[in-house]
Amino acid sequence: MCGYHRPWVKNELGRKAAEASKGASTGPDRPRIRQQEQAMTRAVGIDLGTTYSAVAAVQAGEPVIVPSPEGGRLVPSIVAVGRTGERLIGEMAKRQRMLNPEDTIYSVKRLMGCRFTDQSVQTDSKRLPYRLTEGANGDVRVMMGGRLYSPPEISAMILRKLKRAADDYLGEEVTDAVVTVPAYFNDSQRQATRDAGTIAGLNVLRICSEPTAAALAYGMHKEQGTTIAVYDLGGGTFDISILEAGGGTFHVKSSSGDTHLGGDDFDERIVDWLCKQFAEETGIDLRQYVTAMQRVRDAAEKAKHELSSLEETEINLPYVVTDEAGAKHLVITLTRGQFESMILDLIKQTLRCCRQALADARLTAGDISEVLLVGGSSRIPRVQEEVQEFFGREPRKGIDPDEAIALGAAIQAGMLSRELDDVVLSDVTPLTLGIRTVGGIATPIIPRSTPIPVSKTRTFSTAADMQRSIEVLVYQGERELFDENTMLGCFTLTGIPPAPAGEVKIDVTFNIDADGILNVTARDKSTGNEKELTISASSGLSREEVEQAARDLEVRDSASLLLHRAEKILQGLNDGAGELKQRIEGDIASLRSALQGQDLLSITSAVQQLSDSLQPAAVAACHQSAPARSEGNQPTG
Repeated sequence: MCGYHRPWVKNELGRKAAEASKGASTGPDRPRIRQQEQAMTRAVGIDLGTTYSAVAAVQAGEPVIVPSPEGGRLVPSIVAVGRTGERLIGEMAKRQRMLNPEDTIYSVKRLMGCRFTDQSVQTDSKRLPYRLTEGANGDVRVMMGGRLYSPPEISAMILRKLKRAADDYLGEEVTDAVVTVPAYFNDSQRQATRDAGTIAGLNVLRICSEPTAAALAYGMHKEQGTTIAVYDLGGGTFDISILEAGGGTFHVKSSSGDTHLGGDDFDERIVDWLCKQFAEETGIDLRQYVTAMQRVRDAAEKAKHELSSLEETEINLPYVVTDEAGAKHLVITLTRGQFESMILDLIKQTLRCCRQALADARLTAGDISEVLLVGGSSRIPRVQEEVQEFFGREPRKGIDPDEAIALGAAIQAGMLSRELDDVVLSDVTPLTLGIRTVGGIATPIIPRSTPIPVSKTRTFSTAADMQRSIEVLVYQGERELFDENTMLGCFTLTGIPPAPAGEVKIDVTFNIDADGILNVTARDKSTGNEKELTISASSGLSREEVEQAARDLEVRDSASLLLHRAEKILQGLNDGAGELKQRIEGDIASLRSALQGQDLLSITSAVQQLSDSLQPAAVAACHQSAPARSEGNQPTG
């Protein structure tokens, strides 16, 4: 959740800062640059998305998107192990996934903080080309390159790439970041995101809700008495948040959403339709062919994008499969109307979340002053039409919906690192918190959309005669039965005096502080005896596993950078350095082989060996590239 921090003293815009920002893109009214020395370390904002991710930083008082190494503004949230064992991230991973679908991991955000037995995970496992399995502690693991990884480890590889891009762009190492998550993420999903940041070598200053970040990017905190609805439809998740803004403050009134609803699901509707059409025409089930299905998924995503600007598009996949009768081609036209009919129920599902958020905020659609559309899937014309009709007003535009969240995260990072004036943020609990009572019932203590910080107490009684202890099981979720929600923790209050059932009264207090930390206390009213538990959300990884994953990623990332440098130096060596070239090629092969194993010491040793070989090679390459000069062509002083 976007936490709360003391407001810093605001300063007037300094003359130099004003000159630096003069003539820059004005856009929405954003926080001003502070007239003070720059913070000791720079902080960036990161939107860790389902399909694409982005990193942004504050420059001269304005948030800007940091370009990727490939020159784009977004990085595909895709990780793969190539045929040679090399780890590929972003655009490179996306380019090869058609030929290597089983070792190409995407949409991993939908698996963050989830249990393998979750219904959503079981549904995803049937459509994903890569393998999902259960970890030792019940969490999800993905198979890539013959090795199992946790979702936070995969996400960390994406974060690491974004960190490297920010390092290069800013000319200094970045260690601090604000990372965004869907407002409807539960505690385990938020902790999984934090763990991913730690593994990537980042100090996560704040986990910020995506809708709040988007509202910051639009400068809504400068409005007076504005009630905002942020409709965030991304690649794999949906959020709706109702906020009140004005006078440098943000107050989140309510949030709702679905962490398994987004552009991926729209793509899957097209995929289902294509498979059905092809089966009716040929009798062949495309889902039995992994490579063919990846081509179909890529074509479905492309068609979805094209139908945002075209009334119809042709899907043409020659040689999609081959059987005894020969090659089969998939050629079909999809109209915008057909696509809209496929996804209309999903759009209506987002509107049900909007109704819930309005009800929780005790507002109507007519009370909303501004509607912001965020997330790439909000570009779909039918989505825009339905949202406009629901709220009765045209959504505000002006910022790329794919970039708004990263820009807003950069603004908050700038506030936390004292580069920008502060904005006071107050959030709500995204999901109900409570305990298990007799019969396995989930009894709420703090309802969803309750402003925090907050403290609430409910009194319970013993359920049996002569009961000497009471077990307190804490949950998060909206289901009536405890077992259908997410269990956060448990503890036992002992030493209860023997008495008939119902006579001993126990006060159970839930206290959430400004940083979203939950403390649960059970107190025997007759004796004063009490027991307290601080809820520490788990991503499924232990502290030791997080630390080990961080070391692993650091070593492998350094090795990959060295391999890239070695390839460049090799290209610069001429035939006269044959022996040196042969030695370097051997060291490169040794390092590539070590990277395919799990022994970090072997990788480190191979890195050192290659690094030693590159030192004379770099000198030789430098001498070869220097221009030759004859004695008669000396420079004049």
